[in-house]
Amino acid sequence: MILTKDEFNKIENPSYDLTGEDEQIKKDLYDAYANIQDLLKKYCDLKEDDYPIITAWIVGTYFHKEFESYPYLFLNAMKGSGKTRTLKLITDLAYEGEILIQPTEAVLFRTNSTLGIDEAEGIARKGTENLRELINGCYKRGSKVKRMKQMKTEKGTEQVVEEFDIYRPLALANINGMENVLGDRCINIVLERSNNKQIIKLAEIWKEEKIFKKTKEILEKCRVCNVVVAEKLYVEWNNYVMNTYINYNIYKLHTNNTHNTQLFKDLNLMDLTGREVELCLPLLYIAWGISKETYDHLHFSLKSYMKERKTEQFNESMDIMMIDMISQELNNFWQTPKEILRKYIEFTQLDEKDAELNLKWIGIALKRLNLIKEKKRGSGGMRYILNVEKAQEKIRMFK
Repeated sequence: MILTKDEFNKIENPSYDLTGEDEQIKKDLYDAYANIQDLLKKYCDLKEDDYPIITAWIVGTYFHKEFESYPYLFLNAMKGSGKTRTLKLITDLAYEGEILIQPTEAVLFRTNSTLGIDEAEGIARKGTENLRELINGCYKRGSKVKRMKQMKTEKGTEQVVEEFDIYRPLALANINGMENVLGDRCINIVLERSNNKQIIKLAEIWKEEKIFKKTKEILEKCRVCNVVVAEKLYVEWNNYVMNTYINYNIYKLHTNNTHNTQLFKDLNLMDLTGREVELCLPLLYIAWGISKETYDHLHFSLKSYMKERKTEQFNESMDIMMIDMISQELNNFWQTPKEILRKYIEFTQLDEKDAELNLKWIGIALKRLNLIKEKKRGSGGMRYILNVEKAQEKIRMFK
């Protein structure tokens, strides 16, 4: 349960240096967070762990420019599971949110509010490569798009460079799932078809509710007052990492003075990669500044989610499965690409007709993963001795 307002008033929050009127604004932010969860639970039938994640993401859209990157939110669901309703509620609550079905490149880089993309299967279609690259770039602060524009000057009509900032919060929804590069930037929420008639029969009139209007007012007020400041967050995180793993005293001096040390400890214990840290840090920091109870709930949900994500990546990634297979080799001996491919198909139980599974892919994968100890070309073609020891070392990072 989220703390009551009276309980929250007794909590000393170390994240932000706020006094007087600013402290009242932060209490309002706590109310907004609770209101968003109430609205989500009223209109959307989700898994319990999903509510804190989505709520923190919505609140964070009002402060996303404080962070070096901001995770995408991806709703994956079969038809009739409420993904469009959920996406609509999320974007309505988010900062200047709107939903588009098939956004063009020009629309994407000429706006910078929160964008929801429904029926996002189209992003992966042939001919949308430029749009997909643009969407991939919206994830990081400082991402720019430059276009030439005709302008009248004293010298006449000239072509000048026009620059657009494309960094923005992005929520997507589809049925078929997300391709790997874009999916790596997403927190994935899987929706199941609900039979809860108390929820699914409701008309989508949340904009008319007082709680919705009040929540939007609070969030906008908090945004204007800049109640969330993450100016030194990434410097402090890097110092913490350096101190933890290299033990330089210079980093220790800086790290011991931060109010975020416990947050960093929790994040470090989640054993995440760089991209996974980017996904979790903004949301955890938002909750860290609201209340301990809010933070604890979100940390538990994200910890469970990231553990499940690692398991899915381990099972689904062809590269990881290649590493796993080679790590279980008993001896170092010469093998042909054809022999390795046959063993890989048996190990993964993938369809040998898969377009990606061919001898060329085997050679490229082994080279990319640096798993070739020795190679030679003979009358029968290439032969490899695989680097079993390196595969065993690599696989420990994923298990």
